[in-house]
Amino acid sequence: MAYNKIQDLLDLVFWMQSEVEGVSIEEIMSKYNVSKRTAFRMKDMIKEKFPQIQEIKDRYKKRWFIPQGQLNHLVSFSLDEVNALQNAIKLAKTRASADTEFLDSVLCKIKASMNKDVRNRIEPDAEVLLEAEGYVFRPGPKIKANKEFISKLRIAILSCLKIRIKYSSSRDKGWRNIEPYGFLYGNKQYLIAWYSKKNAMCHFDLNKISEIEVLDEYFERRTDFSLQDFSEQSFGVYQEEPFDVEWLFDKEVAAEAEKYVFHPKQEAIKNDDGTLTVKFHAGGAREMDWHLYTWGEHVKVIEPKNFDELRKWKD
Repeated sequence: MAYNKIQDLLDLVFWMQSEVEGVSIEEIMSKYNVSKRTAFRMKDMIKEKFPQIQEIKDRYKKRWFIPQGQLNHLVSFSLDEVNALQNAIKLAKTRASADTEFLDSVLCKIKASMNKDVRNRIEPDAEVLLEAEGYVFRPGPKIKANKEFISKLRIAILSCLKIRIKYSSSRDKGWRNIEPYGFLYGNKQYLIAWYSKKNAMCHFDLNKISEIEVLDEYFERRTDFSLQDFSEQSFGVYQEEPFDVEWLFDKEVAAEAEKYVFHPKQEAIKNDDGTLTVKFHAGGAREMDWHLYTWGEHVKVIEPKNFDELRKWKD
């Protein structure tokens, strides 16, 4: 059996233990890009070696999982995994993320769980890699996340509890009752919440919240709302009516532009003359303008035709 297939089987073993609801044949097919017949073979091979595997049946399909604790003696961590977590911590620190201390705690627990010999072998290399890989700190002030606020908001989001925030904006200062749904992280950190006064899902700059009260009042989460879909409606953070976008990069920068993902659902087209066309559907003309400025004269906006009007500041 090829080495990559063995790796897939080992990965599937751990996946089956991590998913309490089990893993279906269709999910195996999708994750490992294999046929239905191969997916069944993979499942059967694991069942042969791990007879403690359990089957769950529902109305639509069968799922399999390995009970918790059965693979503890097999769990280990590689140099690449430790290094990836170290890099995640370093990146979080550059962004003043409230999660930095939790990532540090996870790394400590991982190292504590490792076999002493393995840890002694990996740590020197991990320290070398930590020094060899860096992240550029963006110039300008860093917004420090309020850990107490983040903790309160996460509890409210998980419990579907309404909250009351004291918020300061250029137009409105005062208390607002909102229903929190999640966070968006960019140059700043934003709370995404339903604001009944505007009858819309809105974003609130966490740095502009001075007080938070978690109310003893539940709300029913909107099943049709997806934070991923919400974020993809815009090129940046600010929400506006999406429109068709088409940019044309000249051949001097086409190869470089091709490496970028400007939008999760973009279409990048290599043209015969060496130029690159990028298309997507999103709002956020002002933030697009700020980004396009970095490409200078090497990019042209083909669509929308009225981009100059869209990007203007509005009162």
